[in-house]
Amino acid sequence: MDVIDIRDLVYYPVSDRKVMRGEGVHLYDEDGTEYLDCVAGTFNLSLGYSHPAVVAAMKHQLDLLVHASSSLQNEPVNGLVRRLVEVSPESLTKVHPKVSGGSTANEGAIKMAQHATGRSEVISLFRSHHGQTMMMTSVSGNAARRAPHPSLFPGTLQVPDPYCFRCFYGQRRESCGLMCVDRIEDFLDHASTGRAAAVIVEPISGSGGNIVPPDGYFQKLRAFCDERDIVLIFDEVQTGIGRTGRMFAAEHFGVEPDIITTAKGLGGSGAQIAAILTNERLAGLPADEHVFTYGANLLAAAAANATLDIVRQPEFLAHVRATGEHIRGRLAELAKRHRAIVDVRGVGLMIGFELGRPDGTPDVELARHLARTAMRHGLIMRSSRYGHGNVLKIRPPLIITTDEADLLCDRLEGLLRAELNA
Repeated sequence: MDVIDIRDLVYYPVSDRKVMRGEGVHLYDEDGTEYLDCVAGTFNLSLGYSHPAVVAAMKHQLDLLVHASSSLQNEPVNGLVRRLVEVSPESLTKVHPKVSGGSTANEGAIKMAQHATGRSEVISLFRSHHGQTMMMTSVSGNAARRAPHPSLFPGTLQVPDPYCFRCFYGQRRESCGLMCVDRIEDFLDHASTGRAAAVIVEPISGSGGNIVPPDGYFQKLRAFCDERDIVLIFDEVQTGIGRTGRMFAAEHFGVEPDIITTAKGLGGSGAQIAAILTNERLAGLPADEHVFTYGANLLAAAAANATLDIVRQPEFLAHVRATGEHIRGRLAELAKRHRAIVDVRGVGLMIGFELGRPDGTPDVELARHLARTAMRHGLIMRSSRYGHGNVLKIRPPLIITTDEADLLCDRLEGLLRAELNA
């Protein structure tokens, strides 16, 4: 009998490598080769591979109950709701856990805003990525992601990012007056229906290039939304659960949104869990308008509780901040030796470095090449905008030690030396 290559059967492309196990920040293939995961799986392994506390919590719950209707109380989901309220901004007192991922959490947040305001339009940023459903593909930026779909969700409006390194308006931060917020008014007046329900924004762009907004941006955006009765949604699917060295990036930037969505890192070692955190005003969406069978899964909720108990500790978050600063320092030194690195930016362990040609223009091909060849040097890496961008992402599990951070940077330097000098 002919042996069928599994890659001929799987719908999407997969590597020729088969991974067998993971531990901490390291992943091992069937030959025993070790890789340091710079992107924490799919940015969701906040506590790395097979964290013992997460595994133990899931095993314990497995013996008790795997699934129950969301109309019934259970201890894992009750505990998750309590913990999320405790660690979220003070005004966010309602938790919707019956969502099955970041896309459905973001979609639910928009529904809540539309229901509360009676308006429909959604404002997002040029380089935003808010999910894979048709609605969230429509809300997100990037033409390459939207082009294949002829029937997109109507009523979306994208505006320029607060991307100071490559300012859309050609301004300098010290004199711009945060034009990227002021000009949203022009978009509302001339490119919309005038019926904006919500602004949805990633505090630091995930897929879009690790853009860190300048000081004052979110305060001005908060005031803009308040003046126009527009709901401000923070998509913290990637930035939440300690990634920035704070439980949520909202705390780092010193602003309280009306809604925070969370997923990915909430599962600790890969459990599928998500939630919407919101305030009293937005709590009126009927329950049957946004619920999913596998949302609020008991095994995943147990994993999330174990994760939150670890991440919320001040010493853990301080470690994330310190390790992130250490890696950014090492990257800054690399940039001095490799002119292709034109910018290094990030907060905590949400880090990216931008690649450019000698004339300063974005070097997308180099970013793709480095991401493709990284495994030869013991690294797992991704480039921005699903391979259409010029930023390489450094977002390892939050448990990475200083020694492992140095190993990451040493291997990265080896990758750069080998591939840039080839």
